[in-house]
Amino acid sequence: MMTIRSMQESDRASVLDMMRVFYASPAVHTDGSEEIFQADVSACVGDSPYAEGFVFEQDGKLAGYGMIARSFSTEFGKPCIWIEDIYLLPAYRRGGAATQFIQTLRSTYPNAVIRLEAEEENVTALAAYHKNGMTELPYIELILL
Repeated sequence: MMTIRSMQESDRASVLDMMRVFYASPAVHTDGSEEIFQADVSACVGDSPYAEGFVFEQDGKLAGYGMIARSFSTEFGKPCIWIEDIYLLPAYRRGGAATQFIQTLRSTYPNAVIRLEAEEENVTALAAYHKNGMTELPYIELILL
């Protein structure tokens, strides 16, 4: 069983290494940048009211990380937790960590809508999300940077 705990400053280097791999993979549409990665980790280990970071450990070794963003959904009339990142090192994939993370979020934020984005080519991740009761929404996402 994986241990999921809050991300700490001491996790920064390991999380940054994993972010570089994750954002260079086909699972993410954008490549990110070192500046963004540093800002993300700083928000997750700092006092940001919007971001929260987690690390996944197994047998005392860092196995992955997750990041969420908090918001409010006017569509559903309740708080919204956006799962921004879920990344596991290859040796720890398909072991139930995504399920455990989603269950942790559901128990930590019982009245919130939990949402995430996934690339449709990421069939393994989509299967895990569907297994946890998540359904796809028929939206087109737009962005303005």
